[in-house]
Amino acid sequence: MDSNYVNGGGMWFAIALINAGLAEQKNRSRLAWFFISMFFGPFATLLIVVLPAPLEAQKLKPRRSAASG
Repeated sequence: MDSNYVNGGGMWFAIALINAGLAEQKNRSRLAWFFISMFFGPFATLLIVVLPAPLEAQKLKPRRSAASG
């Protein structure tokens, strides 16, 4: 087996782990985004970064008023 395949697979797995952490920060499912990343790799990273957080998470965040800032 060529070592390039092993290195590429390890890199793809590392990207999937990083994406799982990014997804958690945006209040998304770590497991779901891990598996999505296993198939789509860096494209999944782009989606995680570009897509806004889910509406439920936005509603839970307390808003800062101009008077308290």
